[in-house]
Amino acid sequence: MRLLALSLLALAFAGTAAASESKPTPAELESELVCPVCETTLDTSNAPVALRMKAFIRARIAAGDTKSEIKAQLVDQFGTAVLAVPPRKGFDLVAWLLPLAGLGLGVVAVGALAWRWSRVRGDAPPAGEEGQPLDPALERRLDDELERFE
Repeated sequence: MRLLALSLLALAFAGTAAASESKPTPAELESELVCPVCETTLDTSNAPVALRMKAFIRARIAAGDTKSEIKAQLVDQFGTAVLAVPPRKGFDLVAWLLPLAGLGLGVVAVGALAWRWSRVRGDAPPAGEEGQPLDPALERRLDDELERFE
């Protein structure tokens, strides 16, 4: 039943993704591209080069270009730094894998420290159990104090 629901959900979004590729909106592309001058997304930048890029996007959409074609033309002109999300291939794959590797190392380090901490605490004998009895006067005082709270 879950598989059927997930399949229907995937099919519902597949049409939206295909429509986005063939008929992109300026707002959609502007949020996925970065101004090479101020290094913010185009939708938040008012730098002259960003305004020219926005005009270029609108002209290419009017000409019927797809989202991939428009991005490819801008990458050819400005390099991959113009993409807000780095591509998942070549050296840019490091930008995707490095955070995951850091997260994995962090989980391993915290797990190892927690394991070590639990072993150190488990080996230490509680107070008064080192094989030496408590001082009789101290034990009597402890019993008196505990009786007060009962």
